[in-house]
Amino acid sequence: MSNIRITKQFSFETGHALYGYDGKCKNVHGHSYKLSVTVIGSPITDRSNVKFGMVIDFSDLKKIVKEEIVDQFDHATVFNQTTPHIELANELKNRGHHVILVDYQPTSENMVVDFAERIKSRLPEGIILFSLKLQETESSFAEWYASDNI
Repeated sequence: MSNIRITKQFSFETGHALYGYDGKCKNVHGHSYKLSVTVIGSPITDRSNVKFGMVIDFSDLKKIVKEEIVDQFDHATVFNQTTPHIELANELKNRGHHVILVDYQPTSENMVVDFAERIKSRLPEGIILFSLKLQETESSFAEWYASDNI
């Protein structure tokens, strides 16, 4: 049976700041992120399986990505936990804001690597994460491909 790629797209709003950066992104700001998740696998050939002919049910992929990424990052502010932004993060938390502290600079490049690891750990056997595309603006995005990370 052929391998088929299945892609599902998601969107969420997230704020961040890049500590030490020499441009405007050093300031706290947000993006309307678009995330495209592509997995690869063979369609189910068991005619008695309710998901016969599918690589993965789009709703199953949606559940994984929603739980691992969208529900956690939507309307959150992401800061690197090893920078002075920790003081701002703590103040925001104390005021009831949703803050995520990560161990990396929260660029699209680093976020897409984090997202890949989160999604890979949840995929069913036989389904492989093929690629991710994290778009932060209409013309700027980072891509992760499994083939580049062997």
